[in-house]
Order: sequence, then structure tokens, then C-alpha cells
Amino acid sequence: MKAAIIGYGEMGHEIEKILLSRGHEVALIIDINNASDLNAENLAGVDVAIEFTTPSTAYDNIRTCLECGTAVVSGTTGWTSRLEELQGLCNQKGGAMFYASNYSLGVNLMFRLNRELARLMNNFSGYKLTMSETHHTEKKDSPSGTAVTLAEDAIARLDSKTGWVNEPTEDPSLIGIESFRIGMNPGEHSVTYTSEDDVLEIRHSIKNRRTLALGAVVAAEFLCGKKGVFTMDDMF
Repeated sequence: MKAAIIGYGEMGHEIEKILLSRGHEVALIIDINNASDLNAENLAGVDVAIEFTTPSTAYDNIRTCLECGTAVVSGTTGWTSRLEELQGLCNQKGGAMFYASNYSLGVNLMFRLNRELARLMNNFSGYKLTMSETHHTEKKDSPSGTAVTLAEDAIARLDSKTGWVNEPTEDPSLIGIESFRIGMNPGEHSVTYTSEDDVLEIRHSIKNRRTLALGAVVAAEFLCGKKGVFTMDDMF
């Protein structure tokens, strides 16, 4: 597989190591200093681009890949109000796109636990739902994309008629997400249900960025040769 890396920070370097260790070729590296090199000429022959940049640049990066006919895997968060627009472009162009707010296997298992727990909690009243997330100080978006996904999934499965202390809302920011930016923390997320009598919590902590980079590379391998819009649910 010939891959392009878009965004060459710590994640980009980790992705490069994993690509090479799995026998792939890194055909193109794009960073802030050579952003103009992301074009049709340089993407020719690239099987898939892996994009981890910033909320302000992700949309244009992904759009360029799709316009050039290059499959793209993106893990940038904080810009997804326009995600459906790019998914529509992908289908219109007959391209391939894979997006996830988090590529960790453990986090995606947590997504499933979170959805099931929210469904089960519909049988019990008197609980308040809160969420907490902690990341490194360089992370641009707050709350994190992972925390927003957890909130949206919970909202979709909670029934406001069951007597919740904080009634479910269509706005995930109102569910009570605490965001912290501390040191070089790669990521911690918790979902907590609290009543007057007890506390029920699910939590996930990432030890390092390698798990995220590996998930992104596996997603790129999955995407190769396919057409359409894909998520971690499809890969699982």
C-alpha cells in the first residue's frame, strides 16, 4: 500500500513507523511547511491518505484528496459540522472515505458499552449523567471528538420521560462534559451516572498514541480498493 501522511506531528510520526513496520510505503508527507504539495500530481499513485491535522485545515485536506480521487482516512476532530458535506462529495465522486473520532480499539468498545448502558439506564430514574475527558495541552478542540461522540450516543438512547435529573437534550454540550488539558496526557474519557445512593462509571485511558496510529493504519488497509463512506462500525 502506498500511503500519504497529512499532518506530521507526533501522530504523523507514529503513523509512519507503523506503516513501515507493516510493509507499506510512505509516498508523500504533508505538513504545515509544504501544504501546497497536497495536489493531484503528488497524490497520483497514492492508494490512501491518512489525515491527522487541525480543525481549521481538515476539511480542505479531505476535500482535496476526494477531488483528486484519493481514498482518505481522517482522525481530526473539532470540524465535523461539515462532515456530511464531505461524505456526500465522496459518494458523488465515487471515492472512499473513512472517518472516526477515535481509532483506539478500546475506545470503540467503550462506545458500544456506552450505547448499551444508556439503553439500560432508561429503566432507572434519579441519575445524573456527566462525562469527563482529559487530553494533552496541545489538543485544539474542547470537548474532544470522542467525548462528543459518547454524549451523542447516550442522548440517542435516553428517554426523557424516565425522570432523569438532567433530561436528555439534542445538544451534547448540555449533558455535562468536563474538559481538562494537562501535560502530555494522550486521552482519558469517563461516563458517569450518579444518584443519591450510588455511582456507576465506565472509563477508558490511553497509554500512548501508538494505539490511535495503529487503528488509523488498519483503517487505511481496510479502505484500500473500496468505494463509499466508512466508519469503525464497518471495520468491526
